[in-house]
Amino acid sequence: MTGEQDRAPDPPAHSGLTRRGVLSGAALLGIGAGLDHVITKAPHKTTAKPPGSGPSASAVPFYGAYQAGIATPAQDYLSFAAFDLTSEAVEDLRGILQEWTAAAASLTAGQPYQPATQEPDQPPADTGEAIGLTPAQLTITVGFGPSLFGTPGHDRFGLGRMKPSMLQPLPPFQGDALDPSSSGGDLCVQACANDPQVAFHTLHVFSRIASSAASLRWSQLGFGRTSSTSHAQTTPRNLMGFKDGTDNIRAEDTGEMNDYVWVQPNDGPAWMTGGTYLIARRIKILFDVWDSTILEDQQRVIGRDKLTGAPLGSKSEYDPVELAATAADGEPLIPDNAHIRLANPQNNNGQRILRRGYSYSEPVEPGSGQIDAGLFFIAFQRSPERQFIPLQRRLAANDALNHHTLHTSSAIFACPPGASPSGFIGNMLFS
Repeated sequence: MTGEQDRAPDPPAHSGLTRRGVLSGAALLGIGAGLDHVITKAPHKTTAKPPGSGPSASAVPFYGAYQAGIATPAQDYLSFAAFDLTSEAVEDLRGILQEWTAAAASLTAGQPYQPATQEPDQPPADTGEAIGLTPAQLTITVGFGPSLFGTPGHDRFGLGRMKPSMLQPLPPFQGDALDPSSSGGDLCVQACANDPQVAFHTLHVFSRIASSAASLRWSQLGFGRTSSTSHAQTTPRNLMGFKDGTDNIRAEDTGEMNDYVWVQPNDGPAWMTGGTYLIARRIKILFDVWDSTILEDQQRVIGRDKLTGAPLGSKSEYDPVELAATAADGEPLIPDNAHIRLANPQNNNGQRILRRGYSYSEPVEPGSGQIDAGLFFIAFQRSPERQFIPLQRRLAANDALNHHTLHTSSAIFACPPGASPSGFIGNMLFS
């Protein structure tokens, strides 16, 4: 990745998506002209000590060979959103990506978004709720859904020829109970930070920028990372109380990142080299079933000790998963339908994925009396066809966890490589 930028470059000139159109289309999201003075007068640098300190408050550079928020050590909070384009003008799509890039460079540096031009008597471009907060290691990752590249007979942006063969809607999986209104999308934005307000601020600003040419399709807030993406991080616990992500790929493992996460030059198309494919799935935990399950059976469902995280039959969390180990009666120590057995690379042609999910919690469904919470699963991979899809088919058919969970949302996006200060996210699409 390149070094941190002092300020975002002015976005390239474009037609179609004007500042007036963006702001007038987002008038209902404005927070008053009074804040305009505060934002436009805010300096890029300050000598005052910001609230908070230490690595969790630092800035992660936006520009680089790869998009941040993938190999970056996972932060504590997530704001994720999918958008649908309401315009069929390619200039509007290009304009959104240009402005998102300029905004992302500012926000990840802990600065308010200040566009190159600000028309008078318009609401402020930056919504202001992150003023005075640290960057909180904010990362912003942008992806393109299959629908962005058109459908047969309707190539609305003329990008059909650029569509990666890997970018196909996910097939149905056994047991899915998907809500179409919270699945799919033309564009996605993943904002991760160690401050939930900083993460939310990103989606607020990005929604306003896009509002004259795109609408918010669905969104998801997350808390409590459910995996470790760096050797420096300890393994977190999910809402079932188990350590999660013990055997995840780590960013420092560059060989595995190249093998399983980053798209390579011969994978095609050229504009995706250095990118990756994001899959998101919202998985509701059926707590009424799970909470009535005795500890021994919970451990057999997962295949690990709940307290230590060790594979069944072992003593420590990072002990190898011995799939061939048997008990005195000859039965496998790790049951045939245990989650870690079916998800293990030994049973998936050696394939692995980079998990980067979060816990979520929603308001109680009226009349249900049940907690609506679970895992917002996010995974990055080089090839969904070789990695996630066969893995999920195996899990959907046999995983003991299926008795305790329900998949309610699903999406796939192509995340291009990182941007340079002279370009913008996805600029090679328009070459």
